Amino acid sequence: MGCSGCRFRVNFGKALSKVSVFFTMVLIFTYFFYCLTGFCDSAPRAAYRQETSDLDYDILDDLRPPRRLFPDAPFQRNRTGSEDAPAEPLQNTLDSEKETVQSNGIPVSNTFGTKRFPQAIIIGVKKGGTRALLEFLRIHPDVRAFGAEPHFFDRFYDKGLEWYRNLMPRTLDGQITMEKTPSYFVTKEAPSRICTMNCQTKLIVVVRDPVTRAVSDYTQTLSKNPGLPSFQSLALKNSSTGLIDTTWSAVRIGLYAKHLENWLQYFPLSQFLFVSGERLVSDPAGEMGRVQDFLGLKRVVSDKHFYFNQTKGFPCLKKPEGSSRPRCLGKSKGRPHPQIPSEVLQRLRDFYRPFNHRFYQMSGQDFGWD
Repeated sequence: MGCSGCRFRVNFGKALSKVSVFFTMVLIFTYFFYCLTGFCDSAPRAAYRQETSDLDYDILDDLRPPRRLFPDAPFQRNRTGSEDAPAEPLQNTLDSEKETVQSNGIPVSNTFGTKRFPQAIIIGVKKGGTRALLEFLRIHPDVRAFGAEPHFFDRFYDKGLEWYRNLMPRTLDGQITMEKTPSYFVTKEAPSRICTMNCQTKLIVVVRDPVTRAVSDYTQTLSKNPGLPSFQSLALKNSSTGLIDTTWSAVRIGLYAKHLENWLQYFPLSQFLFVSGERLVSDPAGEMGRVQDFLGLKRVVSDKHFYFNQTKGFPCLKKPEGSSRPRCLGKSKGRPHPQIPSEVLQRLRDFYRPFNHRFYQMSGQDFGWD
């Protein structure tokens, strides 16, 4: 009996060993199978990536190195002598990292999903609030956006549509791909080029009182070029006659009705959404509701995501769960404007008034700038 029990224990031990080896092989095979199909990449990354996605926008602005998005692109000089870089990305240093992290903090594989042409583009206007709108939209789990301004339809069109598509983040079914480049709205060739890509593209235009927008535009240029002539000397052809100089880009951009006429030759009005830059500050949740409806998205971005920053003078995003700081736009946003003579501002208001009224009629919205 004793020997029989010994043989039983030995055989049982061998059988158990074989079962363990079998299950180990199954687990190894399963692991390699999932890695080959790309699922390994969607496993949680090191903690620093999650922390990166929660960094305050001011920190990101400070970390940004003085490099250019497209090194082979020539700088363009405007009339004031300032250099316009190919793009002004808010999170330029971390875009490659954030390719793998959605705005809700969920890691996504670099090989998971599909690169698509944008279904919606924020086409304007400069200093209207386009960066704020894009960052607010990126809270939505169904929105994936290219962080920088690609400037494809105005500066890099010769690189081809495939080059442009490869810039875009990967998206899953049901997600929307977006980008924003405010200079598209004032670029004559942009409407036809976007229509060549897809005439069904949804177009978002953030507009702002053209007088305030011009001053903000000048303030930004002045911060980069302190030797800039005064606002009034650039805005007026002749100080004695008071004629407005429409060749100055800061003035020309505010002729919204003229620019919209060009776009309506290629796109119906139903494919445009005109967002009020002023209401984006005073009621961000309300404007974001309109934007989400226009894009066919569930209303996820709401009042609970915002608080008003008294120092900056515009809304910021409340701190995400697990983050120690709220998220505000960079230090370049909310600069104090220089003092402009009231008579110069009044001349500009008189100049813009008929163009504003025409724009109200064309867009079907009264923005109340007069």
